[in-house]
Amino acid sequence: MAKSKLNLKIPALSEADAHRLVRKVDEAIKAFDGQFDELESAIGMYFLGRLVGWKVLVLIHNKRTIKKYEEILGIEIRKEFLEEGPFVEKSVGYQITKKLNTFWKAVAGEVKLEHRRDLEKV
Repeated sequence: MAKSKLNLKIPALSEADAHRLVRKVDEAIKAFDGQFDELESAIGMYFLGRLVGWKVLVLIHNKRTIKKYEEILGIEIRKEFLEEGPFVEKSVGYQITKKLNTFWKAVAGEVKLEHRRDLEKV
């Protein structure tokens, strides 16, 4: 196991950031009209995005899905999240694209990644 994976810790949120996160989710729920599974998935993306970063999100979702979730949440993932979050290395697909230097080709679908949506246990 790589040394960087031994000491991964979920970053603490300040009280203000925690409040903002909950308010964002509450506002999305209040304003949402549609299928519950879409809302639930958008909220899940929002919580994961802060830990893995927007690059992992665009690797595992297609552009249409990202756009739909951004609209549900009222965000732009590239502004909302870091490029690489503290748990980015859990993404098997992202690890592969970094080793092969093929991130944007994988996002575009030019390079097929069998495990692009897998997360590793740390």
